[in-house]
Amino acid sequence: MRDEVTTVKCLVWDLDNTLWRGTLLEDGEVRLPEAVRELVVELDSRGILQSVASKNDHDLAWAKLEELGIAEYFVLPRIGWGLKSESVRDIAERLKFAHGTIAFVDDQPAERAEVAFHLPDVRCYDAAEVSALGERPEFRPETVTADARRRRSMYQAEFERDAEQAAFTGPAEEFLRSLDLRMRIGRATEEELTRVGELTLRTSQMNATGVHYSDATLRELLADPDHEVLVASMSDRFGPHGAVGVLLLATHLGAWHLKLLATSCRVVSFGAGAAIINWLTDQAARADAHLVADFRPTDRNRMMEIAYRFAGFGDESCHCLAALPVADVDGLRRLHLVADRRERHATIELTASDLTEGVTAASARA
Repeated sequence: MRDEVTTVKCLVWDLDNTLWRGTLLEDGEVRLPEAVRELVVELDSRGILQSVASKNDHDLAWAKLEELGIAEYFVLPRIGWGLKSESVRDIAERLKFAHGTIAFVDDQPAERAEVAFHLPDVRCYDAAEVSALGERPEFRPETVTADARRRRSMYQAEFERDAEQAAFTGPAEEFLRSLDLRMRIGRATEEELTRVGELTLRTSQMNATGVHYSDATLRELLADPDHEVLVASMSDRFGPHGAVGVLLLATHLGAWHLKLLATSCRVVSFGAGAAIINWLTDQAARADAHLVADFRPTDRNRMMEIAYRFAGFGDESCHCLAALPVADVDGLRRLHLVADRRERHATIELTASDLTEGVTAASARA
């Protein structure tokens, strides 16, 4: 097993004598080595975002990137005459990435030193190292999910969506309706399990317990007829959001035990969490089962508790709790809800599996 390495989530490129050979404003013509083109495409396929921090004329540099056929690979490019540390900082903030997951490559030692001084957690590389970057462990994620392969397009769609929302002048619900939001909830596939594990690990504000489930544990649960491993994915007219939620559900006689609900913070404002909880509550009501949700307060997941409380979950005792195994996580609370029929979400078109047949059959075995 390899040593734990923090994977780079975004590589920020300088342009002159780094991405391409030559200085655009001096030479007029510059050359993109084929090995660099291949690296850009390969990193993109691994789910590593790429951007630009270059001291250059913006219009000329961007036109050259388009001419070279690689402009589409760069998100949030910063091309101008300011400090490169400020460009890198701005890119990290817009992406909401920790500085330790950002890398910067430049041919000039002074530029690397300036970035390293102001942003010590950013990893800086000499342009002479470009040919070997793709082989370094920090640029080689252990697994590449379907969502990772389309990460750039999802971020680009998010930026377009944010820009349109900022310009929208009507009610918030009207804007959400205009997005044509669609959600699918279904049983996790083998391919989706890695993304499920990522959600349980990376999601903190909208993670009900903060407990991480390993790939091996998830595969065991997927094969267990008394458990459901469910994935919620979303899309809208701008494109896919990918997998945005995970539910781990155990079935017991008279009670459905929601061991974990975690949703991506990116879709909170769209009402994704409420749509998931309402759907599950309706499914439990149709199966004549109560819902019990595990919740463990952390320093970041207050929003998840509010979502549960708003949906009607409370602390009252119920005979159905006796059917559940003893909690084995410190600080874990069990919130209870007598399930009732629920309306579909007002602005999200939902397509979901019907759990009632399989889950009630599993409950009868309990």
